[in-house]
Parts: sequence; C-alpha cells; structure tokens
Amino acid sequence: MNQKHYSLDELGWKKHFKDQLEVENSTELIPARVTMTHKGHLVVSTGESEMLLKIAGKGIGSLNEQPTVGDWLLMDSKTMVPVKVLERTSLLQRMAPGQEIKLQPIAANIDTLFIVSSCNSEFNLNRIERYISLALEAGINFVLVLTKEDLTEEAQEYRRQAEHLFKSLQIVTVNGKDQQSVKCLQQWFKPGETIALLGSSGVGKTTLLNTINGTEKEKTGSIRLGDDKGRHTTTTRSLHVMESGTLLVDVPGIRELQLHDCHSGINRAFSEIVEAEEICRFSDCSHEREPGCAVREALENGTITERRLANYLKLKEEAQKNTSELAERAKRKSGKKKKYSRKWNK
Repeated sequence: MNQKHYSLDELGWKKHFKDQLEVENSTELIPARVTMTHKGHLVVSTGESEMLLKIAGKGIGSLNEQPTVGDWLLMDSKTMVPVKVLERTSLLQRMAPGQEIKLQPIAANIDTLFIVSSCNSEFNLNRIERYISLALEAGINFVLVLTKEDLTEEAQEYRRQAEHLFKSLQIVTVNGKDQQSVKCLQQWFKPGETIALLGSSGVGKTTLLNTINGTEKEKTGSIRLGDDKGRHTTTTRSLHVMESGTLLVDVPGIRELQLHDCHSGINRAFSEIVEAEEICRFSDCSHEREPGCAVREALENGTITERRLANYLKLKEEAQKNTSELAERAKRKSGKKKKYSRKWNK
C-alpha cells in the first residue's frame, strides 16, 4: 500500500469487526489489517503505520488462525504483537499445493470476487466452474472478467459459452490495457468494499490491476522484505487502496485450485444436476446405466451436458477425498497429542 495515512473505515473496517472489538472490551488492543503476505512475512496496517511481521514455524504469537491478506488482527498496543484474528465475513481457501495435506488461505473478508479469465486458449469452462464453486461456498458475490477481448474477434463467443455456467452469472469483457474499456468494472468499486482478483497466470490480472490504478507499476512496492531486493509480484498477495476508496486484493496466478469442504458451493454451481439427482430412482445412482435415472434423461433432452456432469462428479469426488484426508490428518495429530499427554502425565 502507499505510505499514507488511512482511517479504519478506508481500510474496510465494518460493523462486523467493530462489534468484535467492543466484545474484547480492552483499550490495549488496536485493529490492523493484513495488506500483504510474502514468504513467511505479513505486512499489516493500522491506518497510521505499517509493520512487517515474521511468521514463525507455528504462526505468530498466540493467534487463533493462520492470517492471510484481508484479515483483521487485534494488536497489543504496547508490544504491537498480534493476539487475535477477528472472525471473518468470508474466506477463500484451497488445498495447499504439494504433498503436505493442509489448507491454504487465499484471502479473507472479500466482498466481491473478480474471476479473471481470457479470450484465448487459457479460457477453460471447467476451471471457471471451480472458481464459481469456491465463491458460492464462501458466500461472496462474483463477476467473471474476460480479458484480452482486443486480441480476438471471438470475444462474444467466449462470453456466450460462459453464460451457460451459472444462471445469474455477471460477465464483462475488457481490454485490460485500455482505461476506457475497464470502466465497466467501476460499478463494483465502492469505498470500503474489498474486491479480490483470482485467475490463472497469464490471464492479464496484473495488467488489469495497473490499468485500473492508472499506473505502470503496482502501488505497493514500498515494503522491502529482508534482503532489500523488494517483493516479487508473482508470489506476493497484496491489498491496494484505489482512488475510488475500494480495496483491491491481487493474488498471484493460481496453477492448482484443489477444493476441499466445498459441497454446498458445488451443489449451487451445478444446481440443474442436483435437481435431477433428487428425483433419481435410486439414491446411490451412479448416473450411468441405472433404470429411472433422471440425470441420464436430462442428458438426453439437453438439460444437462456431458461436460458439466463429468466436471460436477470430478469436483464432488475431489472435495470429498480432500475433506476426508484433512479429517484423517487432524485425527492423527489429535492421537499424537493424547499419546504425549499420557506419557508426560505418568
């Protein structure tokens, strides 16, 4: 963020968070918002000042949650050590990439999610459905932003394909390099509201962000991290205060978005399939050859497409598998704690 002062309201401080501070009933706690995460570090802002915090192996201090960009923390006014993560209005998270089974928060307290794709070979209906499921699970308003419309004559065809993904899906097509083109996004830019940009690498998120801000470079390069080489825009999650007063969260391009406990979001994203499943003859129907399968009937009459059904089943299986693995990991950790507890109590 720019090195200037902001009020808490300008940082997105709302009644939901203010009420939690009042419950704490302490004059020694002050709120601060996480404005950047980067390789084991956080940058937080109280509005008056910014601080760089290092995340230790087990987190920071006694925090009850792993903080992420957009979070509100309560800080000890004397030591400026964070003591609590305030309850969130929303949380975007995924399974962490790699071999370790754990959740990775992406961004918190988001009001609107811009799902960014592009009018080229990167456009992928299955991937967009993942983002829609994630947003629906988090209870976040979402908009599909199709970039690079200037590089193709088929922009409206991409839009037409996307219109069938969700009944009330809001879609805009833009040239991310043209300030006039991105003005259509202004309707979501309201003071104190937080918007996040999410999409794969190469879809033009950084270009879009720079055009929206009216800058050639992002306005958040003033914080140096450890080695004095500055931050790397492809790995840093950062929050920008725009001229409109909107708070914009930029997230690096996501190569892998594995869902976990996202059953409600998936069901809402694929409501026509869920409705057909509910009237299937068998509750455990596999939707392959069973007699009386309402899903197969919907496929035959065109209400459901083969692609949508395949992606729905894939996401459901993935979410169930990851949820089960997380639960098993938690169970093992709990068992180890009990074992060590018995050992030391002997």
